[in-house]
Amino acid sequence: MLRQIAALALIPFAAACASSSVPYSTTRPDTATAAPPPQNPQVTPQTSFRPARVMQMPGLDGVIGSDAGGLVRQFGTPRLDVWEGDARKLQFAGQACVLDVFLYPPAPGRTEQATWVEARRQTDGRDVDRAACVSALRR
Repeated sequence: MLRQIAALALIPFAAACASSSVPYSTTRPDTATAAPPPQNPQVTPQTSFRPARVMQMPGLDGVIGSDAGGLVRQFGTPRLDVWEGDARKLQFAGQACVLDVFLYPPAPGRTEQATWVEARRQTDGRDVDRAACVSALRR
C-alpha cells in the first residue's frame, strides 16, 4: 500500500519531465528558410501639431493654464500621475470629490499645461460641479 501511494505521488513529477510537442533544438535555424530582416522600415514622424482644446469655464481660475507644479501647490500631492505620450493626467482626491486634471503641451517641446478638468464623487463616480470640486480641494 505504501508503495502505491509513493508511486502515485511521483506521477506529477514524471509528467513535468515529459517532452512537449515542440522539439527543443540548440542548433541555429536555417537562414535560407528564415524571413529576411526588414529593409529600411518606414516610420512617419508626426509632422503637424494639434493643440489641445482648452476648457473655458468659470470657477477654474488658476487651474486651467497651470503646470504640474502649480497644481501641486494648490491641491497637494496627486493621488495619480499618469503619462500617455506627451499628455499627463493628475488626479487629486478629497472627501468631497475626485478631480482629474489633464495637461497637454501648448506647443511642441513646451511644458504641459492644464487644459481640461473632470470632477466626480468618490462614492459613486457621478459627475459633480467642477468649480465646486476645485474649491473643496484647494488648500
